[in-house]
Amino acid sequence: MNTFILAATSFTIAVSLMITGKKDKLQSSFAGLCAAVSVSQAAMTLGNIFHYEFLSRIQYLGGLAIAPFALWFFRYLTRDKAIISRKLFIFFTSASLCGAVFVFMPFSKAVYFNAVITAYMLSALVICYMALLWHVRNLPPGTEKRRLVYLLFACPIALILGNIDLLNYRGLNLPVINGIVLSVLLYLILLIIAYPQLNELHDFLARALVIFISTVTGAVIFCFAASFFNGRPPSVPGLLLASFLVVISLSPLKMILKKIFSYFYPESKDVFTSLYEFDEKLEKEKSLMLAEMAPIFAHEIRNPLGSIKGAAQYLQSEASGEEQKELLNVIVEGTDRLNAVVSQFLDYARPYKLNLQHQNINTIIRKAASIVAANKQVEKIAIVQELENNLPEAEVDEQQLMQVILNIALNAIESMPGGGTLTFCTASESDFERTITVKISDTGMGINKKDLKNIFKPFYTTKERGVGLGLAICQKIIKEHGGSISVASVPARGTLFLIKLKTSI
Repeated sequence: MNTFILAATSFTIAVSLMITGKKDKLQSSFAGLCAAVSVSQAAMTLGNIFHYEFLSRIQYLGGLAIAPFALWFFRYLTRDKAIISRKLFIFFTSASLCGAVFVFMPFSKAVYFNAVITAYMLSALVICYMALLWHVRNLPPGTEKRRLVYLLFACPIALILGNIDLLNYRGLNLPVINGIVLSVLLYLILLIIAYPQLNELHDFLARALVIFISTVTGAVIFCFAASFFNGRPPSVPGLLLASFLVVISLSPLKMILKKIFSYFYPESKDVFTSLYEFDEKLEKEKSLMLAEMAPIFAHEIRNPLGSIKGAAQYLQSEASGEEQKELLNVIVEGTDRLNAVVSQFLDYARPYKLNLQHQNINTIIRKAASIVAANKQVEKIAIVQELENNLPEAEVDEQQLMQVILNIALNAIESMPGGGTLTFCTASESDFERTITVKISDTGMGINKKDLKNIFKPFYTTKERGVGLGLAICQKIIKEHGGSISVASVPARGTLFLIKLKTSI
């Protein structure tokens, strides 16, 4: 059972990474490592049951494959070719191929042969760990370093827990759990490489807790069902094992079925939509419908608006009394405001066609700051630019990103009628996917909690003459760029907008 858990877990992880279709060398190398572990452990499990000679040889072949696959994976994980060089990788690959030949020779049946393969595999894993340790020591403080430190601590903990059964020689009756421990370690590595947005320890623990609760819940349901039908449920470890395998296999199985169904039944897309996800699907359909209706809606409003404005301006030129001119001026101003509302509605509703180009974000920030500085309202406001040197380029639409920055900056200026400080800040974060952060902060009135949670909702505004589409448009533009935008604010102390964009590197 112990080896079966590791075989099933590694197989599930390998399959889930392979069918995602991502051409990512880091994930591909980890999928290869998990596949090698799965082959080795599956052969060991079947060998304990059937005792066929060829199963032992398959186990040896899987063990030999682990060494080069581990080096290949850690070579991409550390991005440091100093320790795990190409020559070292070729050496271990050649050694594994030679070992594969020896597997089919008579002396492979000797007891020491398994010990030699195990020692060879452990030597490669030690080199991988040393390369990871060296890489983490040389990393600057940041998200990537924090995530890899978790892995540095997890490896020795897994080694200790995996060999806890050695204490049985002292008369203790401890279970063999190295398969479970290594399964958890592989799952942790999967989270680190496949989900770069998880960067805090509590994020990893929360995800592991969800898996644990789902596993226990599945085991309880299965046990209750067996008892209800007068059946005899299996042991508790067996129940947990079966439930755990079902939980971690659901996503890969769903992805495989989705690919199969999309090929044979291209119209059956809703089959894989959960009942709880239909609301989200309906919201997407509403957005598409809104994008189709917006141009028609705008056309039908703008035409009569133009006629009203033209007629009012003509009458204004013919009017003799000041009171009449004033009333006609109200009509002209009202039509201009309605036309501006329609324009903003169109900007929000229609899909964007981004003109993406490699741009230096600092250059865009400087242009935006110069435009803001020309505003008459900034006489009492200090504009500060804290821009990181050698900032990597990002593939963005300059005009759209400029619109976002100016919108946020002008809102910040309005929140500081008595003066204050407007700060533009840029920085880069090194992660598995390098990102650029843009911070725009002010020392204005701030936003209360009630308004803060609705700030990006369309047509939500606290201004007397506001439309409530400015920040909704900003959020949509940033999402179209594949980035994210968030806000933090403290009333009477100021507001901070944080924009994250992917780099071109």
